Amino acid sequence: VHACIVDGARLSYGKVYKFAHNDMDDFERTMANVRGNNSRGGVLVAVDGVFSMEGDIINLPRLVEIAGRYSARVLVDDAHAIGVLGETGAGTAEHFGVVDKVDLQMGTFSKSFASLGGVIAGEKDVIEYIKHRARALIFSASIPPANAAAVLAALDIIESEPERRERLWKNARRMQKEFRDLGFNIGKTATPIVPIVVGADLDAFTFWKALFDNGVFTNPVVSPAVPPGQAMIRTSYTATHTDEHLDRIVEVIAKVGREKGLIS
Repeated sequence: VHACIVDGARLSYGKVYKFAHNDMDDFERTMANVRGNNSRGGVLVAVDGVFSMEGDIINLPRLVEIAGRYSARVLVDDAHAIGVLGETGAGTAEHFGVVDKVDLQMGTFSKSFASLGGVIAGEKDVIEYIKHRARALIFSASIPPANAAAVLAALDIIESEPERRERLWKNARRMQKEFRDLGFNIGKTATPIVPIVVGADLDAFTFWKALFDNGVFTNPVVSPAVPPGQAMIRTSYTATHTDEHLDRIVEVIAKVGREKGLIS
């Protein structure tokens, strides 16, 4: 999960339980353990909608079904899903048709909205409680008006120009297929975040440098952001990438991948 969920859990003064990455069987075992130790107390399940490194999507339908059986509330961090997933870009819950099963949805304005700040949505009483109890909110400055205006403008584009999202998904599907066909390990990504698993941390840095020298900017991801030996090159795509851009990206990454022995 994202670092903000980790920090929030640590600051909650509650007992923290973890379950394996997107493993709903382990999640159910964890919930049984939670309720075995605390049969009546409040439980909040906090998850990413889209995992920021691997690009895979939480199995939200199964998660909310299990959480409901154990009387737990669900918070989804949709930082990488708002504007991307769902028929209208409303995020992971809309994507799966379980909007009414998610108690809290949070996100950032620094990605699809191209601004700064963040948002959390939920029941009025809960939001009022957060507004008056969350120290990180109360004792921080408001976002500048210009940034708020940028968010509103971006929201208008997300709602009124669905063709941009369609183009984004066309680009994402193409790049997933291109890299898989070349023989790269891109994991279980199902989004425009498309990682290329390299292995050793040093190999990720040398791969990144070779791509950069050839005009392709990516992000190297090494431990502890990922487990040791699973370093990756993180690529991500937008609606404004043209076919010519993608042709060049595939050409360069294939060339460097062969030079580094990742593909034949």
